[in-house]
Amino acid sequence: MKTSGKFAWTWTIKEEALDEYVRMHLEPWPEIMEEHSKAGIRDYSIFQNGNQFFYVFHCDDLDKAFAHLAESEACTRWNAITSKMVVGSFDFREAVPITPMREVFYLE
Repeated sequence: MKTSGKFAWTWTIKEEALDEYVRMHLEPWPEIMEEHSKAGIRDYSIFQNGNQFFYVFHCDDLDKAFAHLAESEACTRWNAITSKMVVGSFDFREAVPITPMREVFYLE
C-alpha cells in the first residue's frame, strides 16, 4: 500500500489541565512553530474530542524530526510544561517518544 507520509497519534489530556493545554495550542510560542518547521514537520493539525486529542502531520524523515526536536531548547521548555498535562508522558530523547498510529487507508 502506498502511504501518505502523514503520522498520527492520540493523547489523553488530564481534565484539570485541559483549558491550559488548549490555550497553549491556540497561542503557540513562535519558536515552537519555527522548530517544528526546521524539523521538517508540515501540515500539522490537532483535533480535540473532549480530553482526547488527535495529532497528524506530514514529515519525510520522522527520526530526523524527532532528533531535532529533542535537541531544541524551546521544545524542551514547552515539553516540560505540556508533558505534565498528558496522561502518561513523552520525551523526544526516548527511542520512540510518540508511537504513531498505523495508516491502513490512503486516498491520494
